Amino acid sequence: MHMKVFNTKEAQDLLKAASNLGSPDGDERTKQIVNRLLADLFKAIDDLDITPDEIWKGVNYFNKLGKDGEAALLAAGLGLEKYLDIRMDAADREADIHGGTPRTIEGPLYVAGAPVRDGVSRLDINPDEDAGPLIIRGTITGPDGKPLPGAVVECWHANSKGFYSHFDPTGAQSDFNLRGAVRADAEGKYEFRTLMPVGYGCPPDGATQQLLDTIGRHGNRPAHVHFFVTSDKARKLTTQINIAGDPLIWDDFAYATREELVPDCVDKTGGLALGLKTGAYKEIKFDIELTPLVQGKDNQVVNRLRTAAAA
Repeated sequence: MHMKVFNTKEAQDLLKAASNLGSPDGDERTKQIVNRLLADLFKAIDDLDITPDEIWKGVNYFNKLGKDGEAALLAAGLGLEKYLDIRMDAADREADIHGGTPRTIEGPLYVAGAPVRDGVSRLDINPDEDAGPLIIRGTITGPDGKPLPGAVVECWHANSKGFYSHFDPTGAQSDFNLRGAVRADAEGKYEFRTLMPVGYGCPPDGATQQLLDTIGRHGNRPAHVHFFVTSDKARKLTTQINIAGDPLIWDDFAYATREELVPDCVDKTGGLALGLKTGAYKEIKFDIELTPLVQGKDNQVVNRLRTAAAA
């Protein structure tokens, strides 16, 4: 068919009416965004000659995406979450904010409400025969390079099956297994005692993997550990580290890898004295540097719907 009607009065009147642009009713910002996105879609239908069959296939896909609860997963997989990081990096450069530990995506699997402990937190509630012990430790510093006592570090990661507690389809994990938070000590130090994670793949029958299959992409992530770091003296940091040696570090379907976020993973002994399940363990030293508030405010806090539970 390949008819172009976007610039006709009929199409433009429809676009204006559908987004309620020009009316005093409704939220102006929402109407502005709906108008622009709808206009881009209408124009794409013209430019790509998208057929009615393809449109309704897309509508059905969004129904499945919602039913599967995978919209946030797809946002990571299509680079939307990474694009937001690129914009925030650019905004920092424009504001002459440099240094600090790099940000990277939050992902869809955070759960608010993890217990906060002082200095050290043990994360492994459930035993895991296939995972060796891991200690992650470091120092939190502020923009001036000085330690930040009282800064709170939240941590969450997958088990050896690639599943996160609260989202584990097998039901095998207790609430807040492999999740926790630490309040840095007087020297700004924190430590997590946990088990080595592995990477995960998108649910094979889910909407995200369905689309990735169609465009010829995999849906796998390397082994990684997530962090939120907060302090009243600096901006919140959302980041994650990859486990060195994972073959997917530079082939992450969610585009979260950054060179500075692949710390060394070192063999250690003496784990039994620390309460670990074996004497041999891995250690990752991950020092975290926060960046300054902007005119006294934290412009890094992202408001999004998140799962929450009581510890």
